[in-house]
Amino acid sequence: MEQLRSSEEFEALRQRLFSTIRPEVPTVVISAGTCGLASGAEKLIRTAQREILEKRLQEKIFLKVTGCHGFCEMEPSVLIEPQRTFYPDLDADGMERIIHALAEGKVVEDLLYVDKSTGQKIEKQDDIPFFRHQSRLLLAKNEKVDPLNMDDYIKNGGYSAFVNMLMNIRPDGVIDEVKRSGLRGRGGAGFPTGMKWEFLAKAANGRGKYIVCNADEGDPGAYMDRSLLEGNPHSIIEGMLIGAYATGTDSGVIYVRSEYPLAIKHLNAALKQARHAGLLGADILGAGFDFDISIVKGAGAFVCGEETALMRSIEGRMGEPRQRPPFPVEKGIHGKPTLINNVETWANIPVIMTTGAEKYAGTGNINAGTKIFSLVGKIKNTGLVEVPMGTPVKKVLYEIGGGQAGKTGIKAVQTGGPSGGCIPSSMFDMPISYESFAKAGSIIGSGGMIVMDENTCMIDVAKYFMNFLKDESCGKCFTCRKGTQRMHELLDDIASGRGTMEHLTLMEELAVVIKDTAMCGLGQTAPNPILSTLKYFRDEYIEHIEKKRCPAGVCKALIRFSVNYKCTGCGACVKACPENAIKGEKKQRHVIDPERCSRCGACRSVCKFDAIDVN
Repeated sequence: MEQLRSSEEFEALRQRLFSTIRPEVPTVVISAGTCGLASGAEKLIRTAQREILEKRLQEKIFLKVTGCHGFCEMEPSVLIEPQRTFYPDLDADGMERIIHALAEGKVVEDLLYVDKSTGQKIEKQDDIPFFRHQSRLLLAKNEKVDPLNMDDYIKNGGYSAFVNMLMNIRPDGVIDEVKRSGLRGRGGAGFPTGMKWEFLAKAANGRGKYIVCNADEGDPGAYMDRSLLEGNPHSIIEGMLIGAYATGTDSGVIYVRSEYPLAIKHLNAALKQARHAGLLGADILGAGFDFDISIVKGAGAFVCGEETALMRSIEGRMGEPRQRPPFPVEKGIHGKPTLINNVETWANIPVIMTTGAEKYAGTGNINAGTKIFSLVGKIKNTGLVEVPMGTPVKKVLYEIGGGQAGKTGIKAVQTGGPSGGCIPSSMFDMPISYESFAKAGSIIGSGGMIVMDENTCMIDVAKYFMNFLKDESCGKCFTCRKGTQRMHELLDDIASGRGTMEHLTLMEELAVVIKDTAMCGLGQTAPNPILSTLKYFRDEYIEHIEKKRCPAGVCKALIRFSVNYKCTGCGACVKACPENAIKGEKKQRHVIDPERCSRCGACRSVCKFDAIDVN
């Protein structure tokens, strides 16, 4: 990458790169984010490279390795551009066949995606329901950009928004554009981004302000930010450049958890390339604008996702929250004014500056823009989903997600991570917005969406998240430290058959106290799993308490396994039982010894005849 000293040099480079694009040559695009690599994408890459070289197809077939495309259920996958042919769940032999077919201009029919609902083969990615019902403003770039190649980012319009802004728009004009776009923080709180930028811009002038990218994504099941960092790191850098110019800031920090090695690798490469090109550092493009970004790796504490704890961690101190005010834009890192936005928020900024505030604002309904969710749990199509704000929850679950994965229907969806709430199926018509989720007793959070079916015990769910929150509490304030612990104990009593109706009253009283008195967002939202499950699934709590029964057959202390008349005596359950608690002759109905049974459910999971009852 050459050193760029002016906007003219950047434009000349962009034109040269654009002129090298050869759309007539098919490109094999391999999805190689963390999920793809874990599923075997490296074998596909090596196979494709070998076949292209050995068959001397370098001028007939291009190869591009990118980040995650979002359809994690179907990894490792391959997309053929510009035909948009999608091949899911491939192995090395399949990759070899695709290269040979592509050299002859053919499609490998038996490797195409098969719709689970209709059994129909679908060739084009854009026709697959999982993709067809999305609006991918951010994730679409993951398909087009090699995250280790800055030229690729520039070919696809990268840094053009920043260069145009630097030469033609005043800082206050940039802030006004962001405000008019209606963008709200995608980290969970939903605070208007433009307003936060305006606060920092009006803070004391001079060197020493900070802007921060919060990449400390700690919600179980959430990986939206990780995929953006892995697949398109330059979009975050460009967003931060625009934010730094608008607010008069010369220092940036990306705070990323150390459990994201691939994201860190790609970020380091992107920062190095941007510096070498003259897009970071002193006197950027000769415009007298100085700005650089450093990376700070977090140790994985959930509480460091809270902005004041995050700032202390950046300073090298223990990640503990502090009281607000003063707010970070008044007194942040090393006492300097500091602005913090999360990864998805920063990635939206170049989109806004390219498309314009009005077009971006018109994308969503109720709230502006799109939101990325990680759709996981008891759902057919797991992966990353990007939809306009205001989209009904039902559309995400059934049209994109494909509905329940098993035989039983969807019971609830948990949103917002451990601090979110559980939304029952009766409310799936609600639109995705900050206001509607808050009214329902949950939050959007960073974008986790965990689907639960009828075999899920809501007391067990609340207990799981409360266990997580009590372990992740920093312990600084008493109500959070002891309150989360006590609520977990009460849930454990109920799940173990020791609960009384007084437990429910006490939990609700504790929840209100913790929400009102905890110092930071972790403690203030910690009661949400309990309050939402009590609100919508109170009958399950009562059944656990009064009948000492778990309707979902999950809470071990309250269930008994037995074999019904459907048993064929196949012996599968005998082999699966780790306690040797199942006896019976072959082809005869078996019996479970309740004294030896550990209630692990292994027998139920292997039985093909639905012959195991949970009582």
